[in-house]
Amino acid sequence: VRILSSAPYKEKPAKCGLFYLPLPTILPALNLLSDRHANHYGAKSMHHKLSPLPAKKRLALIAHDNKKDELKEWASQNVDSLSAHELFATGTTGYVLEKQLGLPVHKFISGPLGGDQQVGAQIAEGFIDILFFFWDPFEPMPHDPDVKALLRLAAAWNIPVACNPASADFILRSYWIDKSYSRRIPDYERYISERIQNLT
Repeated sequence: VRILSSAPYKEKPAKCGLFYLPLPTILPALNLLSDRHANHYGAKSMHHKLSPLPAKKRLALIAHDNKKDELKEWASQNVDSLSAHELFATGTTGYVLEKQLGLPVHKFISGPLGGDQQVGAQIAEGFIDILFFFWDPFEPMPHDPDVKALLRLAAAWNIPVACNPASADFILRSYWIDKSYSRRIPDYERYISERIQNLT
């Protein structure tokens, strides 16, 4: 279906298999589909609540292979600031940072084996406060769907995300980095309660 702003209905040659509809004809159907899509994912019924990020924050540090040296260099330059917080990392990155910084690092498994999903789960559970993810924009990864899912969860649960040294500097030097901060997050308890009521 092709949509025209002002065109009478007319059929194209049969071999083309296309036909045209004026916009007023198709717009109500598109709105209905949009509403159903929003309701399916809870977008229209999702409520929010305030949730505090503590003064001592739990930082997740992740880097793709081509970005590990960049993350290591940035972390080394900011070791004093990082030492005030609890550090988490995936796979090799965790071991590299622990050795380089001389700080304890909680280590998940490697990203391609599920480490990114582990971090995403911790974000959804409220156990990761800030994500430093130096991802490579020029190199496709076999676990790209995991990367996309991780970034989507970080956005959904409203945590700060740094993807390069510049954004990492801004976050680490933020006024809020060593203070409690209230953020808006999905009110899951209310959401699931309403969903259960609608099913019964």
